[in-house]
Amino acid sequence: MRIARWVDGADIGEGFVDGDSVIPFPDGLRVAEVLAQGLAAASALFARRDAAAGRPLADVRLLAPLVPASIRDFVAFEEHVEGVSASVDGKSEVVPEWYEAPTFYFTNPHTVRATGDVVAIPETQRLDVELELAAVIGGVPGSDGENLDATDAASHIFGYTVMNDWSARDLQSREMKVRLGPAKGKDFAMTLGPWIVTADELEPYLDADGFLAVRAELFVNGELIGADLVSNMGWPFPELVMYAARNSVVVPGDVLGSGTVGNGGCLGELWGRRGALDPRPLEPGDEVRMVIEGVGEIVNVVGERVTAPAVPRARARSRARTRAGVPDRP
Repeated sequence: MRIARWVDGADIGEGFVDGDSVIPFPDGLRVAEVLAQGLAAASALFARRDAAAGRPLADVRLLAPLVPASIRDFVAFEEHVEGVSASVDGKSEVVPEWYEAPTFYFTNPHTVRATGDVVAIPETQRLDVELELAAVIGGVPGSDGENLDATDAASHIFGYTVMNDWSARDLQSREMKVRLGPAKGKDFAMTLGPWIVTADELEPYLDADGFLAVRAELFVNGELIGADLVSNMGWPFPELVMYAARNSVVVPGDVLGSGTVGNGGCLGELWGRRGALDPRPLEPGDEVRMVIEGVGEIVNVVGERVTAPAVPRARARSRARTRAGVPDRP
């Protein structure tokens, strides 16, 4: 099954993509409600779909397939870490701590873009993208999504979607020197789409170790920049979900990105390996296309740089421990 959201004239539709048609969910349900009910309930809904209520897919504009409850983005590809670390931090390495656990950061669910959108960018001179596969969490009867083991975590994966983690590498490099982030280097945009493909659809691609052996490709202005198998991750998706739920909780609508695939899944990896900005950073008007086997493709055009208010520098302040005119206290 494919789950989508779309605009049809002035109306927003939510439902199934069935062949070349979009069909609203029965009972007027929304994607968030379907995710909460879980995969088995979604299958029952699909069996009740009303094909007569469908519209040609070509006649609607796709939105991001969900409004995420949260977005965790992992860094699960060793080859990516090895290459991009040189372009961001000046030193190519995979630190020993990377192997101990699947590290992630939280990013902004409020700046999610759809395939087909023109993506406005900040004042960056090193605009990059990151090709990822993302898991979407669904509900499981009787589970609160807390402290899951790998088997239970797998049952919480409702489906998958293509993710583009847009990245301003110059902003990212500065802020990560402060030992925090990424923040504004990633805050401005995240593309998800074109739809959610349910987990059962990708089961034929699982290898013997539980990794998804699907091919992922990045194109810029029609040129193939990089390609990798998602099965080159350091951890399979259920273990990412398990770690996200460790002493915490995952809920329906959470999105968990794989992190950037290796072998040219972003420009930054190639900059680090080549020691030069080759290929050049993205500029307004460039087209970015990402394709993941069994899931679909997303296409965006880079928009114009948006000037934001200037950021003041930190003030040089006294470190006095008392306030003027206030007596010292023990």
